[in-house]
Amino acid sequence: MTAYAGLLRAVNVGGTGKLAMSDLRRLCEGCGLSGAATYIQSGNVVFQSRRAEAGVKQLLEQALAKQLGKPCGVLIRTAAELRELLEENPFAEAPPNRVMVLFLDQAPPQDSLKEVVAPGGEQMVLCGRHVIVHFPNGQGQSKLKLPFQKTGTGRNLNTVGKLLEMLDALG
Repeated sequence: MTAYAGLLRAVNVGGTGKLAMSDLRRLCEGCGLSGAATYIQSGNVVFQSRRAEAGVKQLLEQALAKQLGKPCGVLIRTAAELRELLEENPFAEAPPNRVMVLFLDQAPPQDSLKEVVAPGGEQMVLCGRHVIVHFPNGQGQSKLKLPFQKTGTGRNLNTVGKLLEMLDALG
């Protein structure tokens, strides 16, 4: 079995997509995913499955659409992928709560950040299916607009680290 982290898009953010984490755990168990555990009230869940990533993603998105009555995107990652993000963090000197990973389904084109304006001095690096962003003044103050942020979901490095701990505990 493979341990996965599921990162839900637009759940419990600003009053949209309300989903209790206890309901998310039950939904995962109902889908045959084992060891489901959630982290904070923002759509983070870890679990184990014999299915490949694409199958887990499809299963969860279908179950969530039924539960919520509307589509809900899910990004799936393994412990190895989260570990690599933390080890290769290009902003290691920055506080982890000021570095956000934007998780995407597919790697964006290499030149996709070329035209992005960083109004608050933000720095961005493409890293496979991720964009790592340093927000020197904090994400809440930023006016940064990324061309693919509506298809991805972001987590700060503190959350990425906690999800990795939880995945490692699953085995």
